[in-house]
Amino acid sequence: MKFIETAIAGVYIIELERFYDERGFFAEAFQTEKFRALGLEAEVAQTNLSYNINRGVIRGLHFQRPPKAQAKLIRCTRGSIFDVAVDLRKGSPTYRRWVGELLSEENRTMLFIPAEGMAHGYQALENQTEVEYMAFELWAPETEGGYRYDDPAFGIEWPLKDVIVSEKDGTWAPFQE
Repeated sequence: MKFIETAIAGVYIIELERFYDERGFFAEAFQTEKFRALGLEAEVAQTNLSYNINRGVIRGLHFQRPPKAQAKLIRCTRGSIFDVAVDLRKGSPTYRRWVGELLSEENRTMLFIPAEGMAHGYQALENQTEVEYMAFELWAPETEGGYRYDDPAFGIEWPLKDVIVSEKDGTWAPFQE
């Protein structure tokens, strides 16, 4: 596993080191000690799978507030997504900035998003896309929050202009300082 820190502190792109032979390849996809060595969350609380029928589906921007803030490790197991992390940490040099990464079944790249002060969302770039999230805290609906995917406070440049969002994700309140 190769950890590449993004422009936002604590957000990592993780590339798998693949070992090939005539059968295919083997790759270590998660290892607690490697996460701990970087000071990252390492105890997985639950794993979630989402299936997106159509390209253009956007899920997010979501977060959980402390004390149940939820770090995530995201990978696309079928199709491809544009995965986004938004920095909501006041005082951070990247406050209200975002990073985006293409995750696909071909590149097998993952994105790690730390727990506190981060929002997460993604857009499915293909029909029948599946996404797996390893969550480092249990889902706690009483602590959940979110912002619209197109909130001008963030200016996220989604690859596809024709979007499909849930009613809930389409009605999040605008970001306010």
